[in-house]
Amino acid sequence: MDVREFDFDLPAELIAQEPALRRGDARLMRLDRDAGAITHHTVSALPDLLRPGDLLVVNNTRVFPARLLGHRVPSGGAVECLLVAHLGDLRWEALMHPGQKLKPGAKVVFEGARVLHAEVVERRFHGRRVIRLWTDDGSSVDEAVDAIGHVPLPPYIRREDRAEDCQRYQTVFARDRGSVAAPTAGLHFDGALLAALKERGVELADITLHVGYGTFQPVRVERVEEHRLEAERYQIGDQAAAAMTRALAERRRIVAVGTTTTRALETIAREHEGRVVAGGGWTDAFIYPGFQFRVISGLMTNFHLPRSSLLMLVSAFAGRERVLEAYRVAIAQRYRFYSYGDAMLIL
Repeated sequence: MDVREFDFDLPAELIAQEPALRRGDARLMRLDRDAGAITHHTVSALPDLLRPGDLLVVNNTRVFPARLLGHRVPSGGAVECLLVAHLGDLRWEALMHPGQKLKPGAKVVFEGARVLHAEVVERRFHGRRVIRLWTDDGSSVDEAVDAIGHVPLPPYIRREDRAEDCQRYQTVFARDRGSVAAPTAGLHFDGALLAALKERGVELADITLHVGYGTFQPVRVERVEEHRLEAERYQIGDQAAAAMTRALAERRRIVAVGTTTTRALETIAREHEGRVVAGGGWTDAFIYPGFQFRVISGLMTNFHLPRSSLLMLVSAFAGRERVLEAYRVAIAQRYRFYSYGDAMLIL
């Protein structure tokens, strides 16, 4: 398939720069994946759009403040660093600016409530570096990062992070630290919505997929089939696996909250002949039209970038033409797009 088949024109003013005033206030488009019918709601109406016995699966990953601001030693030149992946021990893969000046051996210090030191160990492709991090007193690097780091807002949010982003760019399910981007469909949930879903008889399960910077990775090839995703770490616990096994056996709907949840569930099912079992590992599964879904029968997701792998996943689930038509309606109806935007529910 040609990547251009997933292109569309999006007015810049529809790219959400702020979240909805309250979780649950965002708009929600409901798309019938068989008939193509579209209805308009708010996220707070989700319990009415689901039915008793549906199993909603969410991603419990926690975003950590992976953006560090510091200066070179000894020159004092400003440095910005985004921690991308923990490689073990004190080593991290990072995006650094100005990358061309930071060669192996370059030293940087990040200061605030804590002091964190870095040394460039290795140069990698697309401006990435392997760096070593340490503290003066040998205390926890993670604690230092949490103390001085900034929320890594997506590149299409054209403002600096603020204190409220620490809470708002984090789902209410967040538990396991490890993501540099939020699983954004989960941002719409709050305690009141969860209580209403429970009262409705909707079951909830949680899994983990740590979202990497690759979620923003552009599709640089011309043919969809040639694109490759960066691997991300996932984990499915015993209770979640058992809940999904029961739902599949009883032919109840499993509704994934987000593309990250979808990729984790379909990865484990592909590796175990359609079964969902407890376990984890790394997934680089790239889902595009033609993919055979074995677990999910519903998907809640935000509106995605043109030509993105996330749009291709949604198109694989509901059909490219149907999804692009829904996007045209969303633009005409002034839905808000991307991480802090509105959502769609495909059933």
